[in-house]
Amino acid sequence: MIARVIVDVAAGQTDKLFDYDIPAKLEEMVDPGMRVVVPFGPRKLQGFVMAVESVSDVSGRKEIVELLDPEPVLTQELIELGKWLVEETVCFHITAYQAMLPAAMRGKTSKQVVRNAEAEQLPGSLPEKFHNRTSVAWKDLDSPDLTFVKKALAENLVFIEYKVKDQARAKLVKYIQLSEQATDEKWVGEQIKRAKKQQQIVDFLKKTPEPQIALSTVLQELSITKSVVDALVQKEVVVEKEIEMYRDPFIEAENEQSAALPLTDDQQQLLSQLTTAVSANSQSPFLLRGVTGSGKTEVYLQTIDHVLKEGKEAIVLVPEISLTPQMVERFKARFGQEVAVLHSALSIGEKYDEWRKIHRQEVKVVVGARSAIFAPFQHLGLIIIDEEHESTYKQEDHPRYHARDVAIWRSSYHQCPVLLGSATPSLESYARANKGVYTLLELPKRVNNRPMPAIEVVDMREELREGNRSVLSQALYEKLKERIARNEQSVLFLNRRGFSTFVMCRNCGFTAECPHCDITLTYHRNQNLLKCHYCAHEEEAASTCPECESEHIRFFGTGTQRVEEELQRLLPEARIIRMDVDTTQKKGAHEKLLSSFGAGEADILLGTQMIAKGLDFPNITLAGVLAADTLLKLPDFRAAERTFQLLTQVSGRAGRDKVEGEVVIQSYEPEHYSIQHAKSHDFVSFYYDEMKRRHRALYPPYVFICLITISHPNIAKVIQTAGAIGEALSHHLSNEAMIYGPTPSPIARIKDRYRYQCMIKYRDEPELSRILKDLLNHYKKEITNEDLYIAIDRHPQMFM
Repeated sequence: MIARVIVDVAAGQTDKLFDYDIPAKLEEMVDPGMRVVVPFGPRKLQGFVMAVESVSDVSGRKEIVELLDPEPVLTQELIELGKWLVEETVCFHITAYQAMLPAAMRGKTSKQVVRNAEAEQLPGSLPEKFHNRTSVAWKDLDSPDLTFVKKALAENLVFIEYKVKDQARAKLVKYIQLSEQATDEKWVGEQIKRAKKQQQIVDFLKKTPEPQIALSTVLQELSITKSVVDALVQKEVVVEKEIEMYRDPFIEAENEQSAALPLTDDQQQLLSQLTTAVSANSQSPFLLRGVTGSGKTEVYLQTIDHVLKEGKEAIVLVPEISLTPQMVERFKARFGQEVAVLHSALSIGEKYDEWRKIHRQEVKVVVGARSAIFAPFQHLGLIIIDEEHESTYKQEDHPRYHARDVAIWRSSYHQCPVLLGSATPSLESYARANKGVYTLLELPKRVNNRPMPAIEVVDMREELREGNRSVLSQALYEKLKERIARNEQSVLFLNRRGFSTFVMCRNCGFTAECPHCDITLTYHRNQNLLKCHYCAHEEEAASTCPECESEHIRFFGTGTQRVEEELQRLLPEARIIRMDVDTTQKKGAHEKLLSSFGAGEADILLGTQMIAKGLDFPNITLAGVLAADTLLKLPDFRAAERTFQLLTQVSGRAGRDKVEGEVVIQSYEPEHYSIQHAKSHDFVSFYYDEMKRRHRALYPPYVFICLITISHPNIAKVIQTAGAIGEALSHHLSNEAMIYGPTPSPIARIKDRYRYQCMIKYRDEPELSRILKDLLNHYKKEITNEDLYIAIDRHPQMFM
């Protein structure tokens, strides 16, 4: 039997199936979707079996070395999905399949220098590392050792061995219990005689209602050392065993079971449409546009309840890690142990365990961020994408998939509905709903007919004219004071972390820039550091100008750190929680900060995008947006759309309970149409306004866009390659396709690599995937040998 294998080398030359003989002892065991270790040149690599066949036209085949899985880790559906991803995103097969599995299942290859057992002796000047050792890891060798190894290899005294280490490890916990002989008290007495601590353990185990107990519990309860237990094991009084346990990613206490809430007429109507679609195995995508606070989550929960009753499974995607704790809490409270969670804040081991629960069909619901769309369910009944407009659903690295497209592919495979939910759907989704490609569902009112919060837009130019140089307008300052006095809570949103956005010398105009990227450095006051948010370069902030030595160094712009300081100065009585990338780096930080705010331990929650959406706290009655124009100035055709969405989402945090909410939006361009439509909570008017502009400029949803980015450390190489690519595209694409560029990228250098881009706008180019693949094949030698990088993004969300 022959296995057709994709090997773990992401390169053009190896992006194909290789045939390997299956050893006789493994013939009954190898199936498509399993991971195997195979010889590849001098190395051993991990690979995925794509097919098992009885004939092959390849001669001189090698054998599979090892089988890593007792059952396939990729279902037949995921194998097919991988092939589609390769076509759709122009990526390598191995890249597509690796994206579907937890990091723990990506085999790690190690290289070792092994002494030849048949060789009599190694040369006299033996490096210390080889003394009395049969092998040494390659990574542990330095230059003198390598000189020795080169000579020893030539004389056949050592050889190089490659090992594939499977990182997927189950967590094993040690338990102890009394042995069968221990029922004989006389015999036990003879074994332990006057050993008091050993007697303590025996007595403790006798009293325990459970047949076995965790070793760590015994050691802690009795304050004894492991050696006492080892003595009992040696005497066969106690038996020690390892039991496989799942790592628990939930740090919060167990949730009380929650019951379904009564639904409004609008919610009920929606629910019946969705449950009918689930029962009828309909693959129609639904777009649910529900204003903030309209009860979308309750509709999700009750639809999933119906899915589970039909014996099917559900995937729920949320866009931000910060939303996951709240969402998981609600789903755990409703469905208990049926829920698994998958997102990037979990440790490698936790992700592996959650994935195994899904793979073993021990859970029915997955809540998670983008990659949870690949959860290996086999009876999918529903996929929900909450806040479907969010750009975080698009993977910005290979494979550059959009979770929405993968969801629609999987829904077609399983014949189940996809539900896209948002208060501010993306223009592409809403346009598809208007054309009847998606079924449009609406929740136009908040639950209990609560009013939408009143929005006040403050012109910050006027504030400046009146001498107010604070980050807070007078109106927002007064309202914050009122909320603190009334013991109510506020959220303040700012789209920048750090203390200030750039540092400049007022004397000579010098600006502190990253030495590796064409971007200014951001000042972080707590550490007195200037940081690059693109390549992570950091340096100490100077007190004098490095160019002219003037002391007129000033910090411009405002980040979350600076706002926090300003708030503490203006409102010393306020208790503030700051939530941004800097304060949420530690594991569990999101949950802790949100729990603390939910428990009323702070008056103001200040943060970046992560606090803008999905948060539901009844005591928030004021939301403030400190710089509404930040996103408007980005070189991106979606700038106005993202501004409208963000303002609407932030506004939606206020007044979700009995007390009415208020919103203050601070802007230097208050007359902009995105801000004005957000003020009147008018999505439809914004949609038509923005669609006119998109139509005039020919942007999605009227056309598709493909972005090709070329980068290299040598700018001449980048310009030459980008020019050749632009010319090749103009020859091979139809006359209807519009090619723009090549031009420098908005940030022309990142991590010492120069960047150029070509953009294609098109309506229908059926050959585009093939043309792009041919393009990559043409440059594959230069990509491999000359450090050239060509990134193809079929539906870009980011243009920076």
